[in-house]
Amino acid sequence: MKLLVTGGAGFIGTNFIRYWLKEYPDDVIVNLDRLTYAGNLTNLKDIVLAYSDRYVFAHGNILDDTFVSEIVETHQPDIIVNFAAESHNSRAILNPREFFATNVMGTQVLLDVARQYEVPRFHHISTCEVYGELPLDSPDAFAETAPYRPQTPYNASKASADHLVNAYFHSFGLPITISNCSNNYGPYQHPEKLIPLFATNALQDLPLTLYRSSHNRREWLHVDDHCRAIASVIHNGKIGETYNVGSGVEKSIEEISDFILDVLGKPESLKTYVPDRPGHDCRYLLDSDKIHRELGWKPIIPFEEGMRQTIQWYVENRDWWEKIQQDAKSDSVEEDKWEKFSKQKRETDEVDK
Repeated sequence: MKLLVTGGAGFIGTNFIRYWLKEYPDDVIVNLDRLTYAGNLTNLKDIVLAYSDRYVFAHGNILDDTFVSEIVETHQPDIIVNFAAESHNSRAILNPREFFATNVMGTQVLLDVARQYEVPRFHHISTCEVYGELPLDSPDAFAETAPYRPQTPYNASKASADHLVNAYFHSFGLPITISNCSNNYGPYQHPEKLIPLFATNALQDLPLTLYRSSHNRREWLHVDDHCRAIASVIHNGKIGETYNVGSGVEKSIEEISDFILDVLGKPESLKTYVPDRPGHDCRYLLDSDKIHRELGWKPIIPFEEGMRQTIQWYVENRDWWEKIQQDAKSDSVEEDKWEKFSKQKRETDEVDK
C-alpha cells in the first residue's frame, strides 16, 4: 500500500510515519509537508536513511491545488492520511485566518484532488475539541453522535474540516473515515505544547506558566497508541464513519505540572499563574467505546509509564528542543503579539474585578 501523509513532519505525523514504516514493511509513504515552524525534518532524519526506498518527502502546501494534484498523479496513493493542520489554540486567537485557510480550505483542496483522482481512501485526523467542553463535575463523555460546539477559532476550524470531509462522503461518495483524538503526548512534540513546554522549562529552571483555571482537565493519550488506533481505522474502519480515540485518563494542568516537577526533582516554586486564554475549555473526555467494540483497539501504554518515557526523551534530546527554541527567538513576532494580548487581558481582568 502507498500512503500520502500530509503534515508528516509534525509531531503526530512524524510518529505515525515511524510506526507505519516499521509495522508494514511492504508499504511506501509520501510525506507532504509545508515545513512551518511546527514541521521539522530532523524528526525523520534516521527514517530517511533506514527506509530510503520506501519514504519520499514532498515540500509543499496543501492549499496549492496544482502541487497536490501533481503529487497524487505522480505517486497514485491508495490512501491520503491528513494530519496537516495549524493546531495551537493561542496562535489561532491571534491569527484565525491562517487556521481556517490551512485547516478548512487545505482540507477542501485535498478532498477535491482525492475525488478527481479517485483515491481509494481518505482518512482525516481531527480532535476532541470539536465537541466543545464539559463541566468539571459532569459524568458525561463525548460520543461520536455528540453535537459539535467548538468555542475557539482552532476548534471551529477543525469542526469545519470534519463537516467538509463528511459532506464529500455524502455528496460525492468519497470513501472517508475520521478519527477524533484526545490530547497526545510523546517524543518529537513541539516545545510550545504543554507537556514539552513544562518539561523543557523545568530542565532550564524556568517558570511553568499555568492558566488560572489550572484544575481544568484534559484526556491524555500516548502518541504511539494513537498511531495504532489510526492503523485500526485504516484497515478495519467502516467507510463514512467517525471514531473517537481516547484513553479515559484525565489529568488537570496542575497535575501534569506536579508530575513533571516530581520526575525532574524540581521545586513547586517554579509554578506561576496567568489569566486564562479566551475560550479556555474546562474539560474534554471522549467516549471511545465504538473503536473498542467495533475495531478491538485499546490503549496499551499506562499514563505514568508513558509520561516518564516522554520526559526522559526531552532530557536526552536537549539539542533537538534547544535548536527549536533558538529558532523561535529569532522569529519572535507571534510571541510578542501573545505577550501584548495577555498583558491587555490581565489589565482588563483587573478592571473587571
